[in-house]
Amino acid sequence: MSVTREKTAGIPAIRPFKVDIPGEALDDLRRRIAATRLPEKETVADPSQGVQLATIQALARYWGSEYDFGRVEARLKALPNFVTEIDGLDIHFIHVESRHENALPLIITHGWPGSVIELLNVVGPLSDPTAHGGSAEDAFHLVIPSIPGYGFSGKPAETGWDPVRIARAWVVLMKRLGYTEFVAQGGDWGAVITDVMAVDAPPELLGIHSNMPGILPSDLAKGFAPLVVAPAPSGLSAEESRAYEQVSDVYTKGIAYSVEMLLRPQTLYGLADSPVALAAWMLDHDAKSYEDIKPAFVDGKPVGGLTRDEVLDNITFTWLTNTGISSARLYRENTFGFFDVKGVSVPTAVTVFPRELYQAPRSWTEAAYPNLIYFNEVDRGCHFAAWQEPQLFSDEVRAGFRSLR
Repeated sequence: MSVTREKTAGIPAIRPFKVDIPGEALDDLRRRIAATRLPEKETVADPSQGVQLATIQALARYWGSEYDFGRVEARLKALPNFVTEIDGLDIHFIHVESRHENALPLIITHGWPGSVIELLNVVGPLSDPTAHGGSAEDAFHLVIPSIPGYGFSGKPAETGWDPVRIARAWVVLMKRLGYTEFVAQGGDWGAVITDVMAVDAPPELLGIHSNMPGILPSDLAKGFAPLVVAPAPSGLSAEESRAYEQVSDVYTKGIAYSVEMLLRPQTLYGLADSPVALAAWMLDHDAKSYEDIKPAFVDGKPVGGLTRDEVLDNITFTWLTNTGISSARLYRENTFGFFDVKGVSVPTAVTVFPRELYQAPRSWTEAAYPNLIYFNEVDRGCHFAAWQEPQLFSDEVRAGFRSLR
């Protein structure tokens, strides 16, 4: 991986980034997959103890013998990649300028255990909508950055790269690219970073779209802590009760990985040493996403866009950049509740996907985002909405920002 380094007028330059995956790195990856020592089978018939042995056996077998290791490099090389220094750290980003006149600039941020890989399939629909069932009036100039510690971005050597610092870096990036007005979108960590950017409300930011909105009212958020949740209060509507129970389920059953990364990320040396350990760790994000990803490996039946190749693209990218631990540190840096109200006042669009961690009630969404300009519940899609349902996701982003053009 190499870059061209230039600076002009004291401002860090935007440098073209050449994606170059050494062949020996891929050979080493294959050897490590083949040398994996697996544990015994889980003692239950369901995934309650974690990622099941049959899933990992199928993943390792396909990854080591059939998966195209050049796929990641080819997909990334097909797009314009750049790096620029912001606040002392190199930030990698993909920048696709639309061929359509008056396209709206959009910065879109991935999450964990994702990367820019999870957003590659929305590049075409968003930047060239006429080729994907849309109209030229819905086109976007796309900026897709790698969060610090992820992918090709620099790995912070000091503490302090939290969502606030990242959000402010994104504004610097967009202005450095010459965009005087832009919109922002995010899910997972991208949703938190986008919310925080909107709290700062820089004048260039026209609005945001989220597929994991921070809607948990502050009085209720106090009852949520990792592995401990207060009983649901009385007086909630049916929609609110459902969301409360869904968030409760996340905090009590689905947050073990984040507790470890929040408290002791450096302990996770296996993520840097074993590809299969990294794969299992990344598959165990949430129960619904695991349910959707598992069939791609065990039965060869993907759910939406979550094919085994797509999933392995992301895992392979994380392995090759050795960002298993550096990406985990964001959990330790964060001081925000994932699902809590942040205080956003800029125009906001929200799409609720049915297999997201929780289904945001409209009542809480309107209270959390008083300038709500778009709200829609769709019929398919999980936590990784852009990855699993790229066309539907793109349609929602277009619709969400249409009134801001």
